[in-house]
Amino acid sequence: MIPAASAPMQPRRWQQLWRDAVRDPTELVAILGLEDAIPDLSPVAAAQFPLRVPRGFIARMRHGDPHDPLLRQVLPLDAELRPVPGFTLDAVGDAAAKAGHGVIHKYRGRALLVATGSCAVHCRYCFRRHFPYAEETAAAGAWTGALEVIRRDPSIDEVLLSGGDPFSLATPKLAELTAALRTIPHVRRLRIHTRLPIVLPERVDVELCEWLAALPWPVVVVVHANHAREFDASVDNAMRRLRAAGAVLLNQAVLLRGINDSLEALQALSERSLEAGVLPYYLHQLDRVAGAAHFEVDDARALALHAELVARQSGYLVPRLVREVAGDRSKRPLQAMDDGRIPPPVA
Repeated sequence: MIPAASAPMQPRRWQQLWRDAVRDPTELVAILGLEDAIPDLSPVAAAQFPLRVPRGFIARMRHGDPHDPLLRQVLPLDAELRPVPGFTLDAVGDAAAKAGHGVIHKYRGRALLVATGSCAVHCRYCFRRHFPYAEETAAAGAWTGALEVIRRDPSIDEVLLSGGDPFSLATPKLAELTAALRTIPHVRRLRIHTRLPIVLPERVDVELCEWLAALPWPVVVVVHANHAREFDASVDNAMRRLRAAGAVLLNQAVLLRGINDSLEALQALSERSLEAGVLPYYLHQLDRVAGAAHFEVDDARALALHAELVARQSGYLVPRLVREVAGDRSKRPLQAMDDGRIPPPVA
């Protein structure tokens, strides 16, 4: 009897969708019927910071609309190539806050692990678009160096997984990390910052949810959506599965010119987020990273929009308006000075 050859392991559905992502700007605009509608499309910008966007996310974009708010978040444009004073490679001081291999320790009690450099979508405003992921990934060496940093500091009671996107790692790799974290008694909470449940909701599969449900700590999953139309039925289902696994769900957004810098857009985002079971958490002023200046909304406009949001919506629907400043011990709330003047952006 000749034994049957074992079938090769097939990729999970989310992994196949990941691989099928669009990476060519000309293909993206062709899918949307915009071949002649975007004269400032930049292959040079795409070469410097590659395009990547899942096809399911593209399906939520409006065909024939060059100003679609989902499209503008991922589209490489000539504006990225213009140097602008005050916009730097390391906008939030990650390098100065490095505490070990792949570990960033800015705030007391919390350590952030740069779990991976991979993302399912490359957002053009990303504050880590210039980050040296090849040298600084916590997962390297079975997490050994990163875990040792946490083990040596009993003040760290919360671990944040960031990146890149930690959900881009296979679930067994995530389980490897949390199995090791269980041996550190002063770790009491886990927070995961991820955009995958929004842009690739298929990632929230049975295996991932079983891993989450078995964790011994309170788990907070902070997703990232900037516009109400990023939510659809598939995203709602992913959020439902995460909640069923015991995760607390929060949304953080970035205030982006031409994408969500209107009262209507921000109100719709908060309301749609809550419909999906996700509470608004932060509304970030843009991190001033090189290549993203064309997304910036000035502080006066940001404060005015936020004040209108406060006046119109219930408090739990209003995210905190904040800026991250290198060297600060926490996020800095954006607010007018005592005399009503607006503080200048931090250089």
